[in-house]
Amino acid sequence: MFATFFGAGNLIFPPFLGREAGADWFIGFLGFFIVDVGMGVLAILATVYNRRGDIQGVVGKIGVLPGKVMATIIILCIGPGLVIPRTAATTYEMGISKLMPNSSIWVFSAIFFAISLALTIRPNKVVDIVGKYLTPILVAVLVILMVIGVISPLGEASATSEIVPLREGILSGYQTMDGIGALLLTGIVTSAAMSKGYTDRKEVSGMVALAGVIAGILLMIVYCGLTYLGATTSSIESFAAYEQAGLLMAIVQALMGKYGAILLTIIVFLACLTTSVGLTSVASDYFNEISGGKLKYTHLVIVITVISFVISNFGLSSIISFSGPILGLLYPPVLVLVLLTFFDEKLKNDNIACFAAYGAFLISVLEFATASYGAPFTFVQKLPLAEFGCAWVVPAVICGIIGACFKRKVKA
Repeated sequence: MFATFFGAGNLIFPPFLGREAGADWFIGFLGFFIVDVGMGVLAILATVYNRRGDIQGVVGKIGVLPGKVMATIIILCIGPGLVIPRTAATTYEMGISKLMPNSSIWVFSAIFFAISLALTIRPNKVVDIVGKYLTPILVAVLVILMVIGVISPLGEASATSEIVPLREGILSGYQTMDGIGALLLTGIVTSAAMSKGYTDRKEVSGMVALAGVIAGILLMIVYCGLTYLGATTSSIESFAAYEQAGLLMAIVQALMGKYGAILLTIIVFLACLTTSVGLTSVASDYFNEISGGKLKYTHLVIVITVISFVISNFGLSSIISFSGPILGLLYPPVLVLVLLTFFDEKLKNDNIACFAAYGAFLISVLEFATASYGAPFTFVQKLPLAEFGCAWVVPAVICGIIGACFKRKVKA
């Protein structure tokens, strides 16, 4: 469970957040933690403990077809649309381009996805070995890095007034996609638990839930440390020009030297490769299942790999910029559905969650249209919690109350 969430791509967001938040880095970290790790753990619990015991028990509250559409959009986001391309782009920009300045991202991406394709079509023990040993090594390197950073900080966390730390943390948490990805990835972990001999549903649910909580605690420690490391660079002018991927590598080089940078590059490459293989397999299985087997797994793997290769060459910054608005629209309704799933036994009317989710989505659409295209919906910027990126909260509550007035039979 920890390895599933601890993708190498996630490493780039906390340090950047820390640098931008400066002295207020911990407030920014709280926003990041709540939306990323916090929502991820809640999504796991909601998925295993809802009435149906699967993702449709969460997203199905907005309607059967809309729920399937939402699940498909989520798999596209954590698959070929955003996350899989980001694995290659992150590896290249974080390490390869620094160690080999004259290298081509097109060539590297081609090699990266060729290996990913081979391992996904013909799964073997290589992936298991990488997953089994890679995460402990990566965590060990990061722990050493954080200890060095705490004992001998690069600088002092300086005050900054350019951003709202909590809002920036929430938006950075959106980018990891752990919160929405957990809905689908929980099914994989559940299957893994059953393959180990756990057959009773309550026992499996308890096992997965406990794993999710433990993973959340470990992730909190790692992300908190990385955010602090970023904050220690906020007063150093030479670190100001780095973007997400470059900043972490610059910190590693400053604290551990060239060999530390080489070690991190190797580990990030393997971690991203493992993530690419896992998500390509998940996406292929999903589309194979919803098509009733008409779309062959092997063909899907090839198509997803090719799409991911093309998108990865747009570069990490472009992928992040493109994903921001999509995730800003998707996260609020998903978060509403996840939270209200915990009240399944008390809220017997699914229209409460349905109306609340659509209300959150509508405000997110209006907010996006206003910020990006100058649409005349400036009132959303004056709603409660808007300054923290949560203008949708109060409208979602109001819509949920309205939904309670329209009874809808709950499906078991």
